Amino acid sequence: MDNFLQSKNWLDFQKAFGRRVFWLEGKDFKAAVVEHVLPLAGGYFYVPRGPIASPEGEEFPINDRVKKGLREMTDLAKKESAGWIRIEPETEELLAAIKENIKEKIVKAPYDVQPRESFIIDIAKTKEQLLADMKPKTRYNIRLAQKHGVSVQAISNFQLPISKQYVDVFLKLTKEMARRQGIVPHPDDYYRKMMEVFPADMLKLYAAEHEGKVIAANLVLFYGDTATYLHGASSDEQRNVMAPFLLQWQAISDAKEKGCRW
Repeated sequence: MDNFLQSKNWLDFQKAFGRRVFWLEGKDFKAAVVEHVLPLAGGYFYVPRGPIASPEGEEFPINDRVKKGLREMTDLAKKESAGWIRIEPETEELLAAIKENIKEKIVKAPYDVQPRESFIIDIAKTKEQLLADMKPKTRYNIRLAQKHGVSVQAISNFQLPISKQYVDVFLKLTKEMARRQGIVPHPDDYYRKMMEVFPADMLKLYAAEHEGKVIAANLVLFYGDTATYLHGASSDEQRNVMAPFLLQWQAISDAKEKGCRW
């Protein structure tokens, strides 16, 4: 699976949002690093879903080239006066190998930044097979949304005036859902910068409309062989028409058409 969090596109977005970023890459090693700053603790380095070690033809994920990359990462943190480095290796095997091959101490962070678990769907199957694999209630809700006349708009050119109207509604729904669930959303500028920086073929805003009103919206990012559901929000109104189910199904269908596997 291709991970957008370890890409130059993600660093471009983080830089546009006002954070310092660093890119480390060598044979068998890659690390997209974002500097975060806490009010009292100061700055630290964050490597989302990384670093990535991929020695070709070797079972063990660490070799001399990977060790060199790890040293460069820790040396950069010291040079830039980062208080610590937060890493998120994709496998326990890689984490164990990193622990054995650096002198710095590694401890478990008190909270997760990225979701602890991600639900991954293999979409190589036909649409008919994918629907058949779903729970009956899920298939029913997709058909129910269609029966109620819910329509889905997929927006990628965020500079158009009509697109900006959809973006405003998405931000409004995000705040509404955050209040409902007792969570803190990103600031508006975070989402706006994301839509401003990512290429049109990578980021789409899906908006579900019913009776002339947007009642649910999702942000989906297409990177390599993977489409990722990043953010979503729905209204308290007209929840009986099951619009979010149709949104997800449209994103899955589009991902298949773009040649994604996951």
